[in-house]
Formats: sequence, C-alpha cells, structure tokens
Amino acid sequence: MIFFIIVSIVSMFFFMLTKWTTCSHKKHLQPLPPGPKPLPLIGSLITMLRNKPVFRWIHKMMDEMKTKVICIRLGNVHVIAVSDPKIALEFMKDKHGVFSSRPDVMSSHVISCGYLGTIFVPMSDNWKNMRRIISTEVASVARHKWLANKRNEVADNLLRYIYSRCETNVVATGGIVNVRTAAIQYTSNVSRKIMFGSMYFGKGSEDGGPGEEEIEHVDSLLTILSHIYAFCVTDYIPCLRWITDFDGHEKTLRKAFHNTRKYQDPLIDERIQQWKNGVRKKEDDLLDVLINLDNPRLTTDQIKVQIHDLMIATIDNPWNSVEWAMAEMINQPRIMDKAIQELDYVVGKDRLVQESDLPNLNYIKACVKESFRLHPVAPFIPVHMTTRDSSVAGYFIPKGSHVIVSRLGLGRNPEVWSDPLNFDPNRHMNVNSQVVLTDHNLHLFSFGTGPRGCPGVLLGTTMSVMLLARLVQGFTWKCPPNEPHVDLNENLHDIWRAKPLLALAKPRLPHHLYPTC
Repeated sequence: MIFFIIVSIVSMFFFMLTKWTTCSHKKHLQPLPPGPKPLPLIGSLITMLRNKPVFRWIHKMMDEMKTKVICIRLGNVHVIAVSDPKIALEFMKDKHGVFSSRPDVMSSHVISCGYLGTIFVPMSDNWKNMRRIISTEVASVARHKWLANKRNEVADNLLRYIYSRCETNVVATGGIVNVRTAAIQYTSNVSRKIMFGSMYFGKGSEDGGPGEEEIEHVDSLLTILSHIYAFCVTDYIPCLRWITDFDGHEKTLRKAFHNTRKYQDPLIDERIQQWKNGVRKKEDDLLDVLINLDNPRLTTDQIKVQIHDLMIATIDNPWNSVEWAMAEMINQPRIMDKAIQELDYVVGKDRLVQESDLPNLNYIKACVKESFRLHPVAPFIPVHMTTRDSSVAGYFIPKGSHVIVSRLGLGRNPEVWSDPLNFDPNRHMNVNSQVVLTDHNLHLFSFGTGPRGCPGVLLGTTMSVMLLARLVQGFTWKCPPNEPHVDLNENLHDIWRAKPLLALAKPRLPHHLYPTC
C-alpha cells in the first residue's frame, strides 16, 4: 500500500516525460517490439512485482507470445529482452556504438562507487581508459603467463583439499565431497592469489579449505552478483531512490559490499604504503601492477573499485559451469569415462594435468562449453543501454532502453541446438579444429562479444577447464550411497543448482601425486 501511495505522489513528475516519449514514438513508422500492454505512468511494474522471479516471468511471456524479442515498459524505461542470436548480434556487435553503454541504476552506482571501475560504467572516456588498462595491463597474454605459477599453486591446493575430504568424510568406497565448495574455493583462491599474492585473508583451514574470512567474502560476492541489475523498482522510478528502499535491495547490497571491502581495502592500503616507503620494490601480483600504472596513474579509490570489479568478474562463471558439468557427467557415466580416457591419453596417470595440456583436452573443453550453453551462471547478461533512438530487427528501440540478452534463450534455442535440454558435449566436437569456449555468433553466451565482451577470456577459460580437468583426473566420482542419480533441479530464484552437489570421490592417481601441505 505504501508503495502505491508513493507512486501516486511521484507519478505526476513522470507525466510530461511519458507524454513526450509517447509522442516521439509516434513519429516513427516502426513499432516497438511486442510486449504486455503497460499501465499509464508505471507501465508493468505492478505485474513485475507480482511475478517473481522476474526473469522467469519475462521468459514465460516470450514463450506465450512466441517472440524472440519483447518490450516491457517499467516506469518510464523500456526493457528489451532478446533471445535470438541474430538480433542479439545486431544489438551487441553490429550497432555496438549505440548499445554499448550501461544504465545509471542503484546497484551499479553502489558497487562502482560512482562509476570508478570498468564493468558497470556507462559509456565514457573513463570507461575507455579503464577498459584499455584491463586489456593491456591485466588480461594480456603476457600477464597471463606471468601469473601461471600462482594459478598452479591454487590448482595443487584444490587436490589437497579434496584429498583431505576423502580421508575425513569416509564411507566404504570413498569420501563425500561438496563439489560446489571445492569449485568456489578454487575460483576465489585464484582471484585472491593473482590479486593479492595469497589464497587467504586469514589462515584458512588446515586441510586447504576456506576459513571464516574467505567464506564471508565469497558469500558477499555472490550476494552482490545476485543483486546487480536485479529489477529493482527504484531503477525505473529513480525519484523513489531518495524516499524508500522498497525492495530492500540497496540495504542488502551495501552490507555485502561492506563485507567484501573490509577484507580487500586494508590490504590495498598497506600495499600502497609499502611502495611509498620503498619497502616493496618488485611487482608480484595484479595489485602491484595497478598501483604502479603511470598512464593514467590510478587513485586509491580507483584501485579499490577495480580490484573489486576483478574479484566479481573472475568468481562467477567457472565454479557454476564446472559444478553443473560434474553433476551431468556423474549422471551420464559414458561422458565421464570419455573425459577420463582423454586425460589418461593426453596426460597419463603419473603426473598432474597442467595448463600446458589444456589445448589438447578437447573433450574436457567440450564438457565445459556444453555447461556454459545449458547451465549459464545468470539468466541475462549485464544490461546494455541505448544512447539514442535506433532500430533493430525492424523494431523501434527508444533512447534509454535497457537491453537484456537471455543466456537461457540463446543456449537452449531449439532452432540452433538439437535436443537443447540434453547435456551432450559431442555437439561441440569437430575433428578438424580445436574446441573454443567463446562463441561470437552468440549461439551460446560465455564471454560475450563487442566492446562490452569480457576481456578476461583467457583467464576465464583457463580456470574453467583446469578446474574440471583436475577434478576428473584426480578422482573417480559417483553418487552418494542410496542416491541413484544426481538431482538436476535449478533454484527457483536463480538458475544455479537447487542444492550443492555432494558426490562420492575416490583418489585415482598414485598417492604421492596429491599435495599434502
């Protein structure tokens, strides 16, 4: 009731703007994309609030209306959802000059501290500068090679942790392992190791697992990921942002943001002081790189936000895709057996798989790519915003529209993929070429394309493939006792697995290969 009273009060402020927008649309012969009929002033906000999670409501409407592009007016914002690869390419690649910006919304403003970072920044000179820094100084091939030893240390720690779980949670034929915990531990450890030079904020646990600090830090990062561009009411009626936190999104987001920064910022402040005092003289990790940039030299606040952006960007995709891949492979032993055979042939059983082996592990890469396709980490990509009136696929797209491309729609499109709901890595195998995890035709969404495509493709693909390769090479995996198969249900409120994957693991390599300290 309070919400509708507030809407009534502020709606007059939007009346003239809405009237002007409506009139401007009438000047164009092209129609808006199909969509639900909006109410005056507030559009489909009430319907949105009654149909959560919103992404499932949007996909349901697209199915019912039999359309690959839909327009939903929320407040005075046109939200354009797309599930067709050709239309998505037109937005993200062919007309990227119009659609490469980001909207100014609560979540992105909070997380970027007023847009000091890269990922969530609207199109600007600052964004171009930060994007160039990431591409040339952080995510380059040379930098990737420079950090290889740190990633290898984390990969060894992964085996140490799972091996200890096998000994601790013992049943007759192995040990019960929480694959989600192990996968998240690996990805977050890689992030911390290459950023700060250490896998832990505190001491960690004796078995190589996360400590309390790492658990809180990762939980907060995942909370942030689930609240960025999360259909918050104040994003569509900005005046309400100064009146009420109606959804409770801002409170939750700020708390999670505080929890991540309380671990990261002291390390950054200490490191900056070390360089000023001459105590530190040699670059060892990405924090050192960002501190010592000259053109342009970053402020302390910019460094802190950029590190936070990088932590978010490196943690989400690999753990989710590998957990899902493992669940699917355990349910289909023939796929698991084929992956094992490839590893035994390429690497053998007398040494651990290394990053140098990854180019030759086509089937392992195909398993990861199939998980990207069928089980993306989020239903939509981060929001793009159009900077001027345009047209796409014969439809009028007004200036200021929020464009969201459906990862689910692309990867599960029956017009592109046969039997799209079946996990089948063979669909990506080609005897004449290497399997690559990117898809610039957007038949699936892994790392995107165009100016807003992920610059960290090399790191992301390496982490994902290495994680799956180490899991499959190091252990045999089966369902826990008395469970005939792995439950493949998704969460209702997101598309992660409904429950963390618990599996029975047993070491399959000579015991001396497993790191123990």
